[in-house]
Amino acid sequence: MAYEEAKRKLRGSICPVVTPFTEDGAIDEKAFVELINWQIESGSHGISVTGTSGEPSSLTMAERKRVMALAKETIAGRVFFAPGTGSTNHDETMELTKYAEEIGADAAMVIVPYYNRPNQEALYQHFKTVADSVTTPIIIYNIPGRSAVNMEVSTMKRLAEDCPNIVGVKEANKDFEHVNRVLLNCGRDFLLYSGIELLCYPMLAIGGAGFISATANVEPVKVAELYNAWEAGDVARCQDLHFELMPLNDVLFKDTNPGPAKVALGMMGKINPMLRLPLGFPSEALKKEVRDTLIDLGKLPKEAAVN
Repeated sequence: MAYEEAKRKLRGSICPVVTPFTEDGAIDEKAFVELINWQIESGSHGISVTGTSGEPSSLTMAERKRVMALAKETIAGRVFFAPGTGSTNHDETMELTKYAEEIGADAAMVIVPYYNRPNQEALYQHFKTVADSVTTPIIIYNIPGRSAVNMEVSTMKRLAEDCPNIVGVKEANKDFEHVNRVLLNCGRDFLLYSGIELLCYPMLAIGGAGFISATANVEPVKVAELYNAWEAGDVARCQDLHFELMPLNDVLFKDTNPGPAKVALGMMGKINPMLRLPLGFPSEALKKEVRDTLIDLGKLPKEAAVN
């Protein structure tokens, strides 16, 4: 996909699909395929896997590749595909990004390395080396709350200027001034995706390309509708959806993602809500809050409140 074409097409609600596990901790491939089909049928414009919601740091390299390949096979060109290929390890990031290109992904989402806390020059060298190794469009994944380092706008601008295949950024960044300056400095055609649920609508208003929202795992129809309403110029509907989604957005992040989302999907009968250690299950009180929120949204019948 040519980079200008990518900038036209890689837009909308991209669901960062969870990785379902069986009771014994293996990847549940059947449930995974069903989740992707449900997402596409529900109107999601794109699919991402092995991002934060997909528990990539709990997967082996072989498992990450299998999840990516299975997703690509299942999507079968119906929507665009942007798997997460980043790691705290540079060589692993290179290998996974090259694999994404090999299987024909539409883009690769590369996270700012977590735990290592690289300085800005190291971030530039890491991303430039990865970008130079492939022709696939690259989406930077900036998530300072998880990685303990923020990619500064000046670093992002250098990368956008020096690497033509770095086409955008997923900003899981609550600093709204920062994300405004991303578009000012990297260009209005730089693809800006919200990774913060309460900023999905505000980022559209400043020229964002869409969002990569964990909430889409549970409520894909309304999350996709938010983007569609914006494209249709229906600001009132966007505002309504923004506030309708807020209770679900809030409850899904009262514990570490994807724990609450997997609990919700389990209640909805979509997956066995298993997590791999070191992640753990939300408290019983939070599970009840998730259930009550799903009932209020019509995702579960009222009688589920007593179960």
